[in-house]
Amino acid sequence: MSTASNPPSPLRQRFRPLVWLAVSYLLIGVATRIALLFMAGSGVPHNPLYWAYAFGVGAAYDSIAFIYLAWPMMLYLWLVPQRIYLSRVGQWLLYAGGAVLLFALLFVGASELVFWGEFGTRFNFIAVDYLVYTTEVIGNIRESYPLGTWISLLALFTLLVVWFTRGGLRAEDGGTRLLQRGKVVLVWLVITVVTAVAIKGTYKDRTDNAYVNELSGNGVYEFFAAFRSSHLDYSRFYRTLPQEQAFQRVRELVKTPEATFADDDPQDLTREIRHAGPEKHLNVVLISVESLSADFLKEFGDKRGITPNLDALIGQSMFFDNLYANGTRTVRGLEALSLSVPPTPGDSIVKAHNNENLFSVAGVFNDRGYQSDFVYGGYGYFDNMNYFFAHNGYRAVDRNDIGKGETIHHENVWGVADEDLYTLALKQMDEIHAQGKPFFLHIMTTSNHRPFTVPANRVPQKNGTREAAVAYTDWSIADFIKRAQSKPYFDDTVFVITADHCASSAGRTSVPINRYHIPLWIYAPKHIPPQRVSRQMSQVDIMPTVLGLLNFSYRSRFFGADIFQLEPGRERAFPATYEKLGYLHGDVLSILEPQRRLEQVRPDFQTGDAVPNRPVDQGQVDDATAYYQVAAYLFKHGLMVRKTDDSKPVN
Repeated sequence: MSTASNPPSPLRQRFRPLVWLAVSYLLIGVATRIALLFMAGSGVPHNPLYWAYAFGVGAAYDSIAFIYLAWPMMLYLWLVPQRIYLSRVGQWLLYAGGAVLLFALLFVGASELVFWGEFGTRFNFIAVDYLVYTTEVIGNIRESYPLGTWISLLALFTLLVVWFTRGGLRAEDGGTRLLQRGKVVLVWLVITVVTAVAIKGTYKDRTDNAYVNELSGNGVYEFFAAFRSSHLDYSRFYRTLPQEQAFQRVRELVKTPEATFADDDPQDLTREIRHAGPEKHLNVVLISVESLSADFLKEFGDKRGITPNLDALIGQSMFFDNLYANGTRTVRGLEALSLSVPPTPGDSIVKAHNNENLFSVAGVFNDRGYQSDFVYGGYGYFDNMNYFFAHNGYRAVDRNDIGKGETIHHENVWGVADEDLYTLALKQMDEIHAQGKPFFLHIMTTSNHRPFTVPANRVPQKNGTREAAVAYTDWSIADFIKRAQSKPYFDDTVFVITADHCASSAGRTSVPINRYHIPLWIYAPKHIPPQRVSRQMSQVDIMPTVLGLLNFSYRSRFFGADIFQLEPGRERAFPATYEKLGYLHGDVLSILEPQRRLEQVRPDFQTGDAVPNRPVDQGQVDDATAYYQVAAYLFKHGLMVRKTDDSKPVN
């Protein structure tokens, strides 16, 4: 029977543009996945089963994402009356709407390629965070990429596709009514609700390769899934112990020989840290360097020679070569260094509500008459930094504190160049010293961040590259120390240099441990003799260790420990993502995940690969659970706040 004698039903005619959009989107998904597969390189082994999984499961998630993305066109096809729909204006509205939707989908696909190149994942919580700070993020993109050229090419490609496939957007309607069309929309609504409730982004994570799991997802779907999980309640989503047991276990884990608990309250971690002899009220300058991975150093195998000054500083400092960061974002590093706590799932405490007046490192210094400053070269409203530090014992100092007449050698969307940041820091140090007070400065750098632009004639590497940014980071730290050497307070100042996190977080495992390895220098030539410390160490241990070197006796509720007081064999670290909570002890890494899932592996510290740990060490699982459960509970219930007794001297 001929096609002409059986024309498509009126509803099929009306909703045919939806098929055009679906085919377009699924093809974009395939093309994006192919490009990401090539970008992953050796991260995805040449195994057809991996490829089949990535593209098969990926097609399913693309289809689910399409259900949500198609709603603008679905509403147009439903609501526009037949007379307008079939008119010349209606046809051009359909062409224009299709073009806008196609351009948006292509733009998202191109954005995913950029995001993958930076973070090695589909859109995730980082993209959600960045959406809040459009000035910095859009500025960063404009300074890093030829955005105008890319948009023009995407627009041209969109017009060509719409022109050559315009038959799929032809407005046809053999006589449908609003109510009749509404039945299709109702079915679409039911499918939307069911998939939203029944399908989770974690369902795809079924292979042993993190890249394959990421490839099998959909960027748009992952973005909204991350948005929904940005506030994860630990007790609801993660493995737990009975509350009393969890606190009892943590009290045992944080106890060290120089500490005694202040009372017998089973939910109070307050310890009195006691050291014999007088305290050393030396100045302390803590520099958390943006994205300073340990493997940038010659000491850890880099052959490019981009950190000659930091390499040389190893022999002049107390250098820690087995240190692991808490996370993959700056706020996680700031949280670890200022509060000495394991990371909470979802948002960092730096960005969370009710994060004021917490027990902080600055509070310990302030009790001894120090002036504590957080110094940042950008605008500290980003990531809520200024608010957090200003409400937790620090004075927040940022780009706004650099006067109009002061020299700025270079700046980009993230802030001034590191050398100008250090000039601002030296100004603060001079002023505090002139007041006769010791100072504690926490300096957060920005130069080792895309777009990687640095002042001219500082380093030989090509400007705008990661190598140039790292080399400039190295040069500016050496220049800062050189300038500080001329100051009257230099001999009585301790310089603590570390990283907020590594430059990359991507790996074939869910928590690639090599992407958390960061260096630490403690440099004070007149007070601290050079030595190498190779014990495993967490980022939360850095400031308790510094306080121990200063011989401070104080009340502590930190989760971190003075590494020189912690008995050998008790070392641990807390490498985590926003939802995967890692606990590293020795050569075993336990990972707590939402839906109360657990993964325990033996990681390769060089490559980040891992093999399952069999049998599971239940003791380490319980330790990990107790640490994270208690930390989340204390913050959620307002029990991390600073108490009146915290400022009392410990004899």
